Amino acid sequence: MRILAIISGEYGRRHVNNLCEFGPPQWRFEEWQAPPVLPPVIDDPEDHLPDHFPATDLILSFAEHRGVAELLPEIARMSGAQAVIAAVDDEAWLPRGLARQLRGWLKDMDVVCVTPKPLCTLTENDYSVARGSRITYEHPLISEFARHFGQPELNLTLDPITRTITAAEVVRDAVCGCARFAAQSLVGASADEAEEKAGLLHHHFPCMAAMGIDDDYGDTLMHVSGNVLKVKVGEQVKPFKQVQVFRPDGRSE
Repeated sequence: MRILAIISGEYGRRHVNNLCEFGPPQWRFEEWQAPPVLPPVIDDPEDHLPDHFPATDLILSFAEHRGVAELLPEIARMSGAQAVIAAVDDEAWLPRGLARQLRGWLKDMDVVCVTPKPLCTLTENDYSVARGSRITYEHPLISEFARHFGQPELNLTLDPITRTITAAEVVRDAVCGCARFAAQSLVGASADEAEEKAGLLHHHFPCMAAMGIDDDYGDTLMHVSGNVLKVKVGEQVKPFKQVQVFRPDGRSE
């Protein structure tokens, strides 16, 4: 698969580094550094783009500027891309209205576009855009990408006697690499503390999703992202947790 990654800062650089290091060897990456400044309204996308782009199957947009979204249809046309993943880890970078427009613009070009918010909610068939709201999609290239990177999936092995994690396999990493980072440090953690520790590890990585309250979630996207990882860990350690029962004073069996 030929992938074109669009970046504009450290956020995108971290994503690309993780993909290049841990992605399948048959994936081929090209990178384009988006302009640091773009006008509020882009009338002629060609004025802000290079003369050509390499032939591409999938575009990954990690840009930290909303104007890049307006360039994506022309980039898709120039590169021949079949699909686009445009990350929404900050509402300022890709507002919800512009994300809907982008999906529509690309659909009119027969290019499938997904806009996972946050990026680590992407699975092989859907993604989140707001609390309790997910959008389904069908495209083999995006699904192939999401088999490896997107909503974290860990396979935890626990010792039933000590109730501690003895191994943590990364089935699907977050695009940024957070799930892999957390998995390495979860080994040795008890079932009782693992879920909370996963949340702390996510914070310490650190997650680079927005820290302001997002209207679609009523929470920060950083917190939403951390909860995705905590839930995945919590589901697997739950059978090994020690259940404590508290009885009011003075009551007997």
